[in-house]
Amino acid sequence: MSIPAFDSTTYSIYTQSPNPSWTYGQRVDTTPAGKDWIAGESAGWKVYNTSETDRIELYKLLLSGVVPCPIACVSTISEDGVENLAPFSWFNTVTNYPPVISFAINNNPAAGRLKDTVTNVKNGQGFTVNIISEAFVENANATAINAPPGFDEWTLSGLTKEKCVQVKASRIKESAFSMECELYQSIDITHPVTGEHTGTLVLAHVKYIHARKDVLTDKGVIDLAKFRPVACLGDISYARVGDAYRIARPSWTQEEAKIQEALTTRASL
Repeated sequence: MSIPAFDSTTYSIYTQSPNPSWTYGQRVDTTPAGKDWIAGESAGWKVYNTSETDRIELYKLLLSGVVPCPIACVSTISEDGVENLAPFSWFNTVTNYPPVISFAINNNPAAGRLKDTVTNVKNGQGFTVNIISEAFVENANATAINAPPGFDEWTLSGLTKEKCVQVKASRIKESAFSMECELYQSIDITHPVTGEHTGTLVLAHVKYIHARKDVLTDKGVIDLAKFRPVACLGDISYARVGDAYRIARPSWTQEEAKIQEALTTRASL
């Protein structure tokens, strides 16, 4: 398959939301785009009974349906001092106070063992979670290789180890946003019917955050256009973050009158 080269000149801008004139109670099919979207319902739904669906098919379906997924490139170190680096797309924030993030590690039944990351995050030496940007996505992807136990993926990645403030594991110097973490809790995920240990959910307490100054705005948030984070879309598909838009979060105190008026109007139609 022939595909065009990556366009490194493209960058994100902020635009209006898809339907900036939307009002409370307005149905989806009242706009041309909404009508087109609703028209897709005519194809019907395919319903998956997860207890009867193959585990690989479930993996592909969830990874491609719950998108876009941020990617955590997790750096750990073994008790023997061997460092490990691996990407995980079952990843997100949990809460800001205390700052806790989560990532899940699926077991590979064919390997017959837990992944090095699972073992290492539990050894008390800490670990880092690094966000991937476009400039080094191939480097990070190389660390997904199914290397033998004890292999240091840093050696093939071309990425640079940087010392941390507290944890023994290295952070990725090229990452513009890295988090030093300690294990908050690990939860073994077992199949409710077979009892098989299928994965491990890691809750990580963020102790230090390393944010590169050139991607920080004056307001203390990350500039999307400069950060250029990578999103996972399932299988081997990834995406850049395109144009963004802002939608204000409604406040009942400020919006109650508008809401009541809109509901009264629609009830009379």
